[in-house]
Amino acid sequence: MDVLRAASAIGPLPCILTTATRNKTQFPKSIFHNLNLKLPALTRNGSKSRLFMTLSSIPSSTMESIEPPMPELEADGREKERFDWYSQWYPVMPVCDLDKRVPHGKKVLGLDLVVWWDKNENEWKVFDDTCPHRLAPLSEGRIDQWGRLQCVYHGWCFNGNGDCKIIPQAPLDGPPVHTFKKACVAVYPSVVQHDIVWVWPNADPQYKDIITKKKPPYIPELDDPSFSRPMGNRDLPFGYEFLIENLMDFAHLPYAHYGIIRTPTPKVKVDREGGRPLDMKVKKLDINGFVEQEWGNSNFIAPCIIHTFADAEVDEENHRLMLIFMCVPVSPGNSRLIWIFPRKFGVWIDQIVPRWMFHIGVNLVLDSDLYLLHVEERKIMEIGATNWQKACFLPTKSDAMVVGFRRWFNKYAGSEIDWKGKYSGALPPSPPREQLMDRYWSHVVNCKSCNSAYKGLKALEVMLQIMSVILIGIIVVTKQKMMSMVAKTTMVSMAIICFAASKWLAHFIYKNFHYHGYNHAFH
Repeated sequence: MDVLRAASAIGPLPCILTTATRNKTQFPKSIFHNLNLKLPALTRNGSKSRLFMTLSSIPSSTMESIEPPMPELEADGREKERFDWYSQWYPVMPVCDLDKRVPHGKKVLGLDLVVWWDKNENEWKVFDDTCPHRLAPLSEGRIDQWGRLQCVYHGWCFNGNGDCKIIPQAPLDGPPVHTFKKACVAVYPSVVQHDIVWVWPNADPQYKDIITKKKPPYIPELDDPSFSRPMGNRDLPFGYEFLIENLMDFAHLPYAHYGIIRTPTPKVKVDREGGRPLDMKVKKLDINGFVEQEWGNSNFIAPCIIHTFADAEVDEENHRLMLIFMCVPVSPGNSRLIWIFPRKFGVWIDQIVPRWMFHIGVNLVLDSDLYLLHVEERKIMEIGATNWQKACFLPTKSDAMVVGFRRWFNKYAGSEIDWKGKYSGALPPSPPREQLMDRYWSHVVNCKSCNSAYKGLKALEVMLQIMSVILIGIIVVTKQKMMSMVAKTTMVSMAIICFAASKWLAHFIYKNFHYHGYNHAFH
């Protein structure tokens, strides 16, 4: 039970982004107390263009000074420097959640990709998820006995370079049509870094060796063996920019995640939840991102990474925590989050407690504001993303990072993701709430640990039901004189317990692996 308590304590807590201030705020007693955030060492190409932004508490009559840049500034910035969405590395999936036996279909930046393990070259490959024959998805295929990716529609097979090695329908004594260029599959540059598969979203041959010129953002602590690195992933029903904003918005934690995330208690409480002013300031904003260096020391590394570094004031060498969020644009109205919470304390817990127990807590945090963000995105898209600063009112310093991201998004990306004309810009229709917040298809099937736990618990549920039926059956078919009253009572009790346990387990599975209805009014 001590292990389970420790797991529940650490599970949701890495999402506590408000556990640091510049004035050594005291926190409730726990293993995460007295945290101060520090700026990590990160490797990233710099830029000469920098914009320094400071928020201050000022009257509404001068609100323009803290709103995103005016159109004139944005137009000037776009003329000088434009963010190229297709000249960046994007995280696809953690390696721990990829099965080497099967191909995996993923979408990044609107591109349909298939990720598969090439056992001949001993590395992960990322292809266009389209067979050149009849455009069937290769992710629905298989890896054959020779380690080739096979399309199961007509059996065409491809090696790790995307070359077609066999077309079963072509005569052996005929022309080698499988060698034609049109029979090949587009191959995207890919690399494994920090135990995550990354992809370069341009299959042009000139980028084949792009890894020698430009690498994904490197975080040294993720290669430090003294850190544990619990990670996970989830697909979310709102866009990339809203995912980024939400993870930068520390002020919402006491409210949207009340009772789930423990936040520091302010000296003067103005409400039950404990909201308080946050003195935040964004600096060094350029095309590569920006730094928040006053309140919590967080980095935005464009386009995907939000990074916060924390370490305890006491015993600094052994108590260190980092929060890393990788936000992937999938398609309009859809994004993917990969989270990593490296830490130097409680490392032993990850060796004992399975990942799926931690993921229950993280998914609860994500669920508690998922619907809010889904609706918010639609309201902002109705008025137009470029009108964001006119529709939203942000009078306090606690919105500094949100404003900072919108400044970056407006100035360098023109307030939009470049989908290469693949989408009209319209959002997909909103499904029913239960489907919108479903965990099974958004996380469980994509997480090896949760998927295994789900199958195991479902099997246990069935076994308990079968056991209860067998016990009742034994009582029915056994003659009355052949079984004592004590034995009969014991078997009936066991049957009832097994049946009740199966019903409880069914509820637990549904609530934690399918749908957890979250009503803020009752929290």
